Amino acid sequence: AAFTPAAAAPLDSLRAVIRDSRMALPAGLPPMIGGLFGYLGYDMVRQMEHLPHMPPDDLHLPEGVMIRPRLFAVFDTVRDELTLAAPIRPRAGHAPEQALQAAQDLLATARQSLSEPLALHEIAPRYTGPLDPPHSTFTRDAFCDAVRRIQDYIAAGDAFQVVPSQRFSTSFTLPPLALYRALRRINPAPFLFNLAFDGFSLVGSSPEILVRLRDGRMTVRPLAGTRPRGATPEEDQALERDLLADPKELAEHLMLIDLGRNDVGRVCEIGSVKVTEKFVIERFSHVMHISSNVEGTLRPGLEAIDALIAGFPAGTLTGAPKIRAMEIIDEVEPTRRATYAGCIGYFGANGEMDTCIGLRMAVVKDGQMHVQAGCGVVADSVPEAEYEETRHKARALFRAAEEAVQFALGRNGTTAGHGGAG
Repeated sequence: AAFTPAAAAPLDSLRAVIRDSRMALPAGLPPMIGGLFGYLGYDMVRQMEHLPHMPPDDLHLPEGVMIRPRLFAVFDTVRDELTLAAPIRPRAGHAPEQALQAAQDLLATARQSLSEPLALHEIAPRYTGPLDPPHSTFTRDAFCDAVRRIQDYIAAGDAFQVVPSQRFSTSFTLPPLALYRALRRINPAPFLFNLAFDGFSLVGSSPEILVRLRDGRMTVRPLAGTRPRGATPEEDQALERDLLADPKELAEHLMLIDLGRNDVGRVCEIGSVKVTEKFVIERFSHVMHISSNVEGTLRPGLEAIDALIAGFPAGTLTGAPKIRAMEIIDEVEPTRRATYAGCIGYFGANGEMDTCIGLRMAVVKDGQMHVQAGCGVVADSVPEAEYEETRHKARALFRAAEEAVQFALGRNGTTAGHGGAG
């Protein structure tokens, strides 16, 4: 689909569309029905804060895209049911009955389409062979030099922590849905998504909430502190103990809890901000993280967009203090972050919101896939270890791509080896 740029300032336009989307929902429907879906890229922060330096934009993606669908299909995998829903939106100067009839016609057309047998079509191959080893926006030495430069800023008192990142890219010409299917098997996470836009797709398996708003309660859940998964249960437990005993990781995580409390406190009622979980280990296919949960009650008169702005972007992807850390990131990273470290999610028609951080995610565009990953740098970080951490975090996406390519090659009777995807 093609999208039209907003005429007004992006955040003002988004606020207006969110308000225009409010409606009462029938019982039993999920809150995203009738609302908006999409993403806001990391660089949307430039609409909120003044950052003096802007790196080159090499991916040329919109800073954000939000879609308000006319038709929703809800799959209930527990009950094995499919529910179709069409919001009724009367237009100015038109009778409400016209909007009702339009919604009913849309549902009838969808039901008819679903009842018809699917025609089988031969799918032309869209791949050129096995996955090539990915290349990065940094060499290993250049990334380690960037870490040392950040440590100089930290030693000078500019920041406590900064989160640099590097982007890995390789050719990928399969449909993005093939990548999503493989990623869902290899690296399931709380937020799985496959979003197709005009000329590019976002495919991801994000483990981390950015901001959630439900029943007036705002939630952020920082993940910080990382170890790779062990090859055996015993090794996994040993790595967990090592992570929870690491003074650097604990200090970094505690700082991000404080940053989360500050973000929540900007828009929530005094006295309502609480840390409801602290230093919990969460496991994923390739890494484990320390997580904590911070909640507060949104102040009267504020909306979901205010909660999002308060927590955007996540401190776990910038560092602290947040604005100075972002300035340093702009200095050391060679390109704009685009969708990485932004957010993906929805604004519900009932005023609720759920967003995840844009990480463990691939941008698929023009026959390439791009995966970005970062690391939290503090005064005593080891540059080479931080470099390896970014490779660990990116690996699940490239393993999923390898699996998708292998499936496509096997389906067509072709066998081949393939390059590493670190």
